[in-house]
Amino acid sequence: MSNLSKRIISAILAFSIGMLVIWVGLPLMAPAYLFVSIFALREFSTMMNIRNIPIRRRSLVVATILTLPASLPVTYPGMQPLIAGVSWREALVGLFIFYLISLEVIKPNQNSLYTVVFSFFAYMYIPWLLGYTITLRYTPDGVLGVYYLLLPLLAIIASDIGAYSFGRIFGKRSLAPRISPNKTLEGAFGGLGFAILVVALTMWGLEYYLHLSLDIYDTILFSILVASASQLGDLFESLIKRWAGVKDSGDVMPGHGGVLDRIDSLLFAVPVTYYFMALIILR
Repeated sequence: MSNLSKRIISAILAFSIGMLVIWVGLPLMAPAYLFVSIFALREFSTMMNIRNIPIRRRSLVVATILTLPASLPVTYPGMQPLIAGVSWREALVGLFIFYLISLEVIKPNQNSLYTVVFSFFAYMYIPWLLGYTITLRYTPDGVLGVYYLLLPLLAIIASDIGAYSFGRIFGKRSLAPRISPNKTLEGAFGGLGFAILVVALTMWGLEYYLHLSLDIYDTILFSILVASASQLGDLFESLIKRWAGVKDSGDVMPGHGGVLDRIDSLLFAVPVTYYFMALIILR
């Protein structure tokens, strides 16, 4: 079986499982979110330890658990904002950085500054950004949120398949040789173009099926943004791995690297989708 065939089959399998979790909603999304976040944080902590940077893993696990309910939007039944103009997510960010600083001030050491900065970055990068999957799932409600969350998933899969296919056929010029030597400029444009096509067609299909009012320019702009965010997320995680001196973030998935390797694109694509929907489509 060719690598392309394996990618397509694994993408279909991952998409099917993802859609089942999304369709069921919080009963499956909550444990999936905790599992993925905690394992990804563990991989990130391991990479940082290679550079002798300590990470407060227990504090991050507690913050991850608290981020789960904080990620639910006010459209979720029974969910209320903390106070007017301040969400639970915003309050949690402030409390967590205050907590990290307090711990290091009480017991300072030569790595205190690194511990605060990288522990806070780990929180914002993994559980906080991943929490937008839950936020988007219930924005503007529990029905449309399913379809809106479908868009970044399709963009990620299409970008991966398109980049691999075009890179294998036409790839000559390296995209980011110092970060990810195997990625090519031709593959990046191929993945971007294929993702834009898939997302645009899906949005037009949703417009017809759900009777949404979508401007063609908004559709094109969103397709470009979410496809670009997907590739940027992949490159950024490659930058972290290159800095840590590892090939994969972990080995939870044999042949596919770690959990963080699988969700790197999702961490950027889903927040972009949420803010585009909130600021442009649902305004």
